[in-house]
Amino acid sequence: MFKQLILLCALSMPLVSNAATAPFSGEISTQTLLSDYDKFNKQYQAFTPTEQDIALMQKLAGKELIVLFGTWCHDSQREVPKLIKLLEESRVELASIDYVAVGYNKRDDAGIAQAHDLQYTPTFVVKQNGKELVRVIEKPTGTLAQDLTQGL
Repeated sequence: MFKQLILLCALSMPLVSNAATAPFSGEISTQTLLSDYDKFNKQYQAFTPTEQDIALMQKLAGKELIVLFGTWCHDSQREVPKLIKLLEESRVELASIDYVAVGYNKRDDAGIAQAHDLQYTPTFVVKQNGKELVRVIEKPTGTLAQDLTQGL
């Protein structure tokens, strides 16, 4: 019995340590993201959008934007701060914006990632009246502003 108890404790230890190091998941504010995650803040500080990209962002006026990303993901650490800076400098009036961090399993407790069929991070989804218009996955093919506004 004693050996079984020791074995049980030994097997459960990695689960406990994993839980303590699991990445944040759920909705997060840009202020928290930039203050609590150095890699996001450094990229935000280093990025300077072009006037053309700032102007393109106006095409998003009145649209809904969902940003699905991982705080642990290098593509997210590169692209999400760019989006934050583009939105700030363009001062575009969105209908709504949700920043949703996901765990390593690309899920969040509210089910937002699953509802949007998240496969890769980051994924930016532009919607209008609940209908998806644009989806940018991982890394834009042009600039982020170009890809977000393509076809709008």
